[in-house]
Amino acid sequence: MTGPHPVGLSIRGAVKVYPGTRALKGVDFDIRMGAVNVLVGENGAGKSTLMKVIAGVEDLTEGEILMDGRPVVFRSKEDAVAAGIGIVFQELNLFPDLTVAENVFIGREPLRLGFDIDKGEMARRTQALMRRLEQDIRPEQVLGYLRIGQQQIIEIAKALAEDARILILDEPTSALSPQEVEVLFRVIGELTAQGVGVVYISHRLEELIRIGDYITVLRDGAITGSRGMAGVDIPWIVQAMIGDKSKDYSAGISHAFGAEVFRAEDVSLPKPGGGYAVDHVSLSVRAGEILGLYGLMGAGRTEFLECVMAQHPRATGRMFVGDRPLRGDVAARIARGIALVPEDRKRDGLIQILSVRENLTLSSLKALSIGPHLSLRAEAARAADYIRRLVIKVASAENPVSSLSGGNQQKVVIGKALMTGPKILLMDEPSRGIDIGAKAEIYRAMRRLAAEGIAILFVTSDIEEVMGLADRILVMAEGRLVREFPAGAPAAEIIAAANTKKQREHAA
Repeated sequence: MTGPHPVGLSIRGAVKVYPGTRALKGVDFDIRMGAVNVLVGENGAGKSTLMKVIAGVEDLTEGEILMDGRPVVFRSKEDAVAAGIGIVFQELNLFPDLTVAENVFIGREPLRLGFDIDKGEMARRTQALMRRLEQDIRPEQVLGYLRIGQQQIIEIAKALAEDARILILDEPTSALSPQEVEVLFRVIGELTAQGVGVVYISHRLEELIRIGDYITVLRDGAITGSRGMAGVDIPWIVQAMIGDKSKDYSAGISHAFGAEVFRAEDVSLPKPGGGYAVDHVSLSVRAGEILGLYGLMGAGRTEFLECVMAQHPRATGRMFVGDRPLRGDVAARIARGIALVPEDRKRDGLIQILSVRENLTLSSLKALSIGPHLSLRAEAARAADYIRRLVIKVASAENPVSSLSGGNQQKVVIGKALMTGPKILLMDEPSRGIDIGAKAEIYRAMRRLAAEGIAILFVTSDIEEVMGLADRILVMAEGRLVREFPAGAPAAEIIAAANTKKQREHAA
């Protein structure tokens, strides 16, 4: 941090009340210009609510917003944008059926003669943003065909296109590869050098220390720490975030493994343009075992899980649950005891307009029915049981699932999968966008399930996660399994194995 950074926007005495929830409790928060203002806290602490207030998405129940010392009121996102505020939400807000360029400039399309959309200019500006973000993504590409990490890049490009004075980034790296993270950090450096005030929210604490100039910590809707980043370390952040709730979640529950539950042999998924997204992958998981599949974005981890769940008709290879071959569609595989917690909870895991109860029981309605009729009493009791077991923070199971924080939504997705009574649980980036406290609860739940005999196969790009959770580690790169490691293997060796393509490029 160099030189003074003037305060561009302040919130004073911010209170936000939802039915049954007091999300903000008298918060004072400053955004300093030309600096990275880090905001951190557990899921449900009030971070996203505070940012939605600044972005004009939510109104304050009490308190005021000041810009350059003068009171302002944002009655809509358009008001905030007009005042120079841009935001990249944690949950993607994109149109899958539109092109990349159309998504970047939605509602702000350049015009010819004041009324005709200038698609050529829109494409040129989008291409310039892609070059700035070092992405080989064509402006005319339909967005729905991009992977979630690429879609997150498009969200960032959309915010950059607004030329905001204040840019809010809510979990911007949760689906990015390490290389993409480095590009984003360079762009953030360029913006702050131009005087832009950046608000950066992340659960990756090392990122916060590396990039932040100022830090503010929220806990249960109130600020528990606010200071310059100099001298801040991870223990200080964790203590401010969760206080006495801080626990070591890396200690496993000791138990013996059982017989093989799932086996895959030579599973392959050809790419449309040649080559393989999944390249002849074979693996097995035993009852009670937690198998970690580690790799960088694009390694083929998610595609492998999708093959297991029968989501790719062109996939080849053989799979078995127990000694019986695995065949059929998604429903048939769920019936055989396979459940998936998908990477993108908003798109693939939840129905946002339904309640928490309805989302939890969505995959197990048959078990809660008496003849052709659903037992609402049994459904409510089962949902309440999983809300308690997974420590889902919700005032009522009848509240819409969209009202929950990201981490609590993730717990609902996990609960829905567990209600099917799986023999093997597939988990794609189980802690994406989840804070330390929620992560600890989910990890403990995973170990309890393994101790009960469920086989767990999870994929991740988080080295600490795979080292802390997995009983055995498999590394994927370019669609192939390249190495196997026991629990406790050195992190440097695991990371090196995942970068086989990069190593070959350096050698060349």
